Amino acid sequence: MWNIILKREKEISLSRQLFYSIKKLILEGKITAGEALPSSRGLAKNLSVSRSTVCEAYDMLITEGFVVSRQGAPTKVKEGLYLEKYHTKAIANETSQPSFSTDFKTGQPDVSCFPRYLWNQLLYKSCEKLQDKDLGYFTTAGYEPLREEISQWLFRTRGILAKPQDIFITTGTTQALNLFVQMLSKEGLPFAVEDPCHLGIIEILKNRKIPFLGIPVDENGIRTEQLENWDFSTVYVTPSHQFPLGGILPAERRAELIRLARKQNFYIIEDDYDSEFRYGGAPITPLYSMDCESVLYAGTFSKTMYPALRVGFVVLPPPLHAQWLHLRKYFDVQNPIIEQAALAEFLSQRKLDKYVQKICQLYGEKRQLLLKSILQCFGKEVCLLGDTSGLHLVLQIPGVCFNEGFIAKSQAFGIRVYPIEHYCIRKGNHSDKLMLGYGHLHVDEIHQSVLRLYDFIMKNSIY
Repeated sequence: MWNIILKREKEISLSRQLFYSIKKLILEGKITAGEALPSSRGLAKNLSVSRSTVCEAYDMLITEGFVVSRQGAPTKVKEGLYLEKYHTKAIANETSQPSFSTDFKTGQPDVSCFPRYLWNQLLYKSCEKLQDKDLGYFTTAGYEPLREEISQWLFRTRGILAKPQDIFITTGTTQALNLFVQMLSKEGLPFAVEDPCHLGIIEILKNRKIPFLGIPVDENGIRTEQLENWDFSTVYVTPSHQFPLGGILPAERRAELIRLARKQNFYIIEDDYDSEFRYGGAPITPLYSMDCESVLYAGTFSKTMYPALRVGFVVLPPPLHAQWLHLRKYFDVQNPIIEQAALAEFLSQRKLDKYVQKICQLYGEKRQLLLKSILQCFGKEVCLLGDTSGLHLVLQIPGVCFNEGFIAKSQAFGIRVYPIEHYCIRKGNHSDKLMLGYGHLHVDEIHQSVLRLYDFIMKNSIY
């Protein structure tokens, strides 16, 4: 009857299969409004199932309002359930990622080196130690032992004093920036961002329809003198390793930025995205160390551990604590507890310190191989910009123009690489520069990747 086919080998029960089948026929109009369903006994015999299976399916139809049943009367289909077929436009599968034979993507660490066995042990042991209360809605601020360990981590790796009560756990810098934009925006005043800068903050501001102004960047970071003649709600900077050009904001500009923040009453967002990886000395001390009242510090473990961990943190002055907690509570409440507990133990045992030391040495070797390959392929006419830190470098080829069209052409050729212009608000000032990410590259593929990029540029008469 109705060509219903029930499959006994499926995980879905026969009664639910029958419910879905009749529901579908009703919505398609193949069982019309007012039409009586067959008796449970008759349908059971027809489908070779027990009567109780049919009764369960009918009960589900009654509960969800598809049919009505009255004492002594047959079960009938309700009115107004027919839905005409609706054809939607095909939507591209956003989850599929194109593959590239040569990939200089930025911000991707080498996760193959991460100590998975140790991490798995910590996850298990941390879960065992957690109490029942920890598995509930515990605190929006974050797991207290983790906040304490991050405080110590910042002191021994960055030299800054951050109290545990000023540290709040996030799911990463993107979430932190979203909440900062909500907290700090002022009617009629723009955000100031570096130009060029990370596209993430630009997209967040655009999505919230908040005006922003790009402040030019040179080899030393944001040009603070350009801020003097404007009023801002907030200034966003990457002073320890400017993204994407790689400069370090010098002390005099840092002091000038703080003076302006105090004078004009705005906050500074400091995005410290990868300064752990420095190959020519100790990590740069954050701007936060100069003024913990004007600077909001955002850090992440996505680069030092692995991006899918989704754990970061912010350091906030006390006047912003209540507002942050309120917004975070109605954003997503809190981070998963087990990962926080495991990370607290990872920090407590100094395992992260040792891992960063190990991986930093590997990244330094990759950087040297990349530099050597660039000089071999492109020659000494090119320039390499930025501090010896992070997971990318900037290649400048004087006289060459890398625009948005270059991105499409290179990707069609199987190469992913982005010009600095891609990150610029005002176009035209950095058209001869490319950003080459190398953190994820295998040592054995670096030279071949550079050679392939060089061949592409030569064949397309760009160089």
